Amino acid sequence: MAPTSNLVQYVVVRGDLSTSLKWPYGAIIAQACHACVSVTHMFYHDQNTKDYLTDLDNMHKVVLQVPSEESLRQLAKSLQEGGVDHKVWIEQPENIPTCVVTKPYPKPKVQKYFAEFQLFKG
Repeated sequence: MAPTSNLVQYVVVRGDLSTSLKWPYGAIIAQACHACVSVTHMFYHDQNTKDYLTDLDNMHKVVLQVPSEESLRQLAKSLQEGGVDHKVWIEQPENIPTCVVTKPYPKPKVQKYFAEFQLFKG
């Protein structure tokens, strides 16, 4: 069992949803929530996910933003190429990619993929 204090889940949201697309913050937060639940379900039997869920009061998430849909797609491509399990949430029926969420990982294993991004500010 990995120590839960070492596990982190990255949530990356498109910053342009609030700026140029004028989405309300509640709608953006809902996108992140959908993606978190989805990736948890997808990787429910993964040992990191199991360990992460053993200490619900101490889960660690990092919520970042990318500037655009293209940068979100590039991040997803990098994660896929690096073998990092994740979920791209695509809002339906509009078919708009809104965020990417990883399953829980030890931070040192995945933080390099997220170093260039800033904390989500909305």
